[in-house]
Amino acid sequence: MAAARNCMVTNDWICGEYLRSRSQELTDATIQHIWITAVSVLIGLLVAFPLALLARRGRRFAGPVLGLTTVLYTVPSLAMFSLLLPFFGLSAALVVTGLVLYSLTILVRNILAGLEAVPQEAREAARGMGYGPVRLLWEVELPLATPALMAGVRIATVSTIALTTVGSIVGRGGLGNLIGDALPSFFKAQVLTASVLCVLLAVAADLLLLGLQRLLTPWTRIRAPRPGAGAEASGRAAGAGGPGGAMAKAV
Repeated sequence: MAAARNCMVTNDWICGEYLRSRSQELTDATIQHIWITAVSVLIGLLVAFPLALLARRGRRFAGPVLGLTTVLYTVPSLAMFSLLLPFFGLSAALVVTGLVLYSLTILVRNILAGLEAVPQEAREAARGMGYGPVRLLWEVELPLATPALMAGVRIATVSTIALTTVGSIVGRGGLGNLIGDALPSFFKAQVLTASVLCVLLAVAADLLLLGLQRLLTPWTRIRAPRPGAGAEASGRAAGAGGPGGAMAKAV
């Protein structure tokens, strides 16, 4: 018991006393981390969607859009926050804006890839049924592009959870604040706990989005027929012509 109580004094990596005494601090940091991540990815989607629609209009648009989002992703995070600082100050908006810009390269490319993968036959069939451009996009192309779109959202979410920790330089880094505060004294329990929580958040978010993807795309779970299944079905159908089949029909 004494060892458990003194684990913070001995600076152990695993310390139950730290979890008990700092539970509110951990909860607040986790909530801030989730909030910043969710807002950043949502705004990133709202910005990436029209950019992807613009990029698919042709090469003269695709080149600049994809090039710009790629360049933004290569800017170091400290430099990005420094460039945005005059506009947003030391606020959560500074961190969210930086994370939105970083997410664009993933989201735009995945949305564009999903839209371009829609079979031309599906588009032609929809047009033949009188679908206009807007209805074609929302009722045909977007549903078929959902797997690629959700794959991009999952990647962007996981990467944003990791990048959010950099926001600790302005005090808006969620769990990154705890890591940054613990590094000068190398407070092991705090570094390990905050790091593990970041990993758990990433895994939980990925699983949640995977479940949402499966819910939105039920047709992707349809299994292909097993080899010989057609022959078995034919045999059962033929058997329906025998006495048992005639009886079943009569009933």
